[in-house]
Amino acid sequence: MKRVLKFLGYALGVVVAVLLVAIGSIYALSNRRLHKTYQIAVKPVVIPTDAAAIAWGNHIAHTRGCAECHGADFAGHKVVDDPAIGLMCGPNLTGGQGSLTQTFNNDDWVRAIRHGIAKDGHALVLMPSIEFSHFSDTDLGALIAYLKTVPVVNRARVPITVGPVARGLILAGKIQLAAEHIDHAGLVPPVIIPGVTIEYGHYLSAGCVGCHGEQLVGGKIPGGAPNWPHSRNLTPAGDLAKWTEADFFKTLKTGVRPDGLKLSPVMPIAFGQMNDTEIGALWVYLKSIPPVAGEKL
Repeated sequence: MKRVLKFLGYALGVVVAVLLVAIGSIYALSNRRLHKTYQIAVKPVVIPTDAAAIAWGNHIAHTRGCAECHGADFAGHKVVDDPAIGLMCGPNLTGGQGSLTQTFNNDDWVRAIRHGIAKDGHALVLMPSIEFSHFSDTDLGALIAYLKTVPVVNRARVPITVGPVARGLILAGKIQLAAEHIDHAGLVPPVIIPGVTIEYGHYLSAGCVGCHGEQLVGGKIPGGAPNWPHSRNLTPAGDLAKWTEADFFKTLKTGVRPDGLKLSPVMPIAFGQMNDTEIGALWVYLKSIPPVAGEKL
């Protein structure tokens, strides 16, 4: 019996040692990725000052999910608070005390939004810049112009902490640091004309990719809390096959599906504030893409 217990003790010690080495490796490798600095040449964007452009920037900020992460007053908001994933808070953008943007110049705004890189050169963890890198110069300039006008709020920044599961998912490529995946030197901002067209819908659909995947087939949301539901298949093989255009409009605007079920709270209600041209363009684009079978939900 003593030999058995001694063997079990050795085995347990080996298992603990292996786990400690694995955890240490995950932290070391993820820290290397999280603290890597990027030196990029930022292409300047014209920041307009006219009321119409600022109003359009307001529209973009409220329909592309900015307030979902940064709060209704853009002074910061808690997005995820889970021991496994970490504490993820969108920072204060108002220029007040504790604001991430208090010392920003125009290029710093472009670097953060389009490239996912902080002023000091490290990758922003929470920023979905893979989607925002597709913004036209006109839309990006209008968005920055608006954010520079929001009322100042003094609110301390809550530092982001990355939990062990999130670190593992970063190493596995399931959570993407936008700065690692954007072709910073090769970015060519599109020149887009708003209209109920497939082209404009494709442009707008970049905001769907973060949750629904590059093929828009849905599934586990990268970086989401463990209790978040999987996103739905947006191709014609999914629910949209049974929806009409009126169903699509009503669902986005009301948050209630044609079957009477409410959309998940994870789905940004901001998309419902898009105008009819934008929603119509998304509809014609989503109906035009090939049907791809996703997971059964």
